[in-house]
Amino acid sequence: MSDVHSQTLPFAELVQLLQQIFQRHGASAQVAQVLASNCATAQRDGAHSHGVFRVPGYVSSMASGWVDGQAVPVVEDVASGFVRVDASNGFAQPALAVARPLLVSKAREAGIAVLAIRNSHHFAALWPDVEPFAREGLLALSLVNSMTCVVPHGGRKPLFGTNPIAFAAPCEGHDPIVFDMATSALAHGDVQIAARQGQPVPPGTGVDREGQPTTDPKAILDGGALLPFGGHKGSALSMMVELLAAALTGGHFSFGFDWSKHPGAQTPWTGQLIIVIDPSKAAGNDFAARSRELVERMEHAGVTRRAGERRYRERARAEVDGVKVGTEELDRLRGMAV
Repeated sequence: MSDVHSQTLPFAELVQLLQQIFQRHGASAQVAQVLASNCATAQRDGAHSHGVFRVPGYVSSMASGWVDGQAVPVVEDVASGFVRVDASNGFAQPALAVARPLLVSKAREAGIAVLAIRNSHHFAALWPDVEPFAREGLLALSLVNSMTCVVPHGGRKPLFGTNPIAFAAPCEGHDPIVFDMATSALAHGDVQIAARQGQPVPPGTGVDREGQPTTDPKAILDGGALLPFGGHKGSALSMMVELLAAALTGGHFSFGFDWSKHPGAQTPWTGQLIIVIDPSKAAGNDFAARSRELVERMEHAGVTRRAGERRYRERARAEVDGVKVGTEELDRLRGMAV
C-alpha cells in the first residue's frame, strides 16, 4: 500500500470507526466490538486481505439476511475437555469470545480442551483466534472451513474451501510462534485483491471456468477455482479441515449451504474447531524454553524470518506511526459509519 495513497490513524480510533459501521449496519454492540477489533488487528499487522478490506463483505452479508449480526451464541459444557457452541447463525469470533473462559479453564484443568463451534460464519484471518492463547502460555490449533472454491487434487470441479489452519505456541524471550495458512495455493482474499489491482497471481494458484491453469485472478473468481497448495498434500489437509471443522462440530461442509437467495452474502456458513493444550502438563515449565531452542536452531540453519515475524514488525510500526489505511478506503469507511 503506497504511502502517497494512504493515511494513518491510531488503532483505537480505527476500532471505534469499524464498531460504528457494524452497529450502524445491524450488529449488536457486543458483536460489533469483536468484529471491529478483529478487522483492525489484521489491518494493523499488515494482513490487508483480512483487514478493513473485509468490512463491506460483513455489511453486505448482514444486509442480505444471510447472517444474524444480533445473534447470541449458546455455550454448552458437554464434557471434561469439550465445549460446544451454537453460534446461532452469527459470526464465529463472538462465539469464541463467550466460550473462551470456559475453554481455558478446562485446558488448564485437564491439560487439553476442545471448542467446537457450529452454525457460524468466519470471514477473517485465523491467527487472531489463536495468538492470545499462546500469550497465556498455552498452545492452540484452529481449523475452519469456508465456501466451495478449491478443486481437490485429481478432481475436476471445486468442492473444498480455502480451509485455513492456524497454530500458536509460546516462545521464551520472543513473541509467540504463530502461523496461519490456507490449504489452497493462495487465500481467496489475496486473489480478490489481485483482481482489484489488476495484478496476476502466481502460477499454480488456480484454473479458469474451463479448468485450464491461469494466473488471471478475475478468471479464477469468474467461474474458475483455486487449487490446493502442494498438490495431494494440501488437498489431504483441506479434507481433514472439512472433517474436523464441519463434520465433527456439526457445521456445514464447504459445499453444504446455499446462499443463492441472499444476494450480497459473502460469509461462509460453516464451523470451526479449536484445540487448546496446557504444555505444563507434559513439559513442566520447559516448553517455552524449548520453543526458543528450536527457533535458535532454525536461525543457525539459515532461516531469516520466524513465523509471524512480519506481523509483529508491522504491529510495532503501527504502535508508533498509526495503522495504515488506503485514503479512498478510509473515506469509504467513514461514509459507511453515518
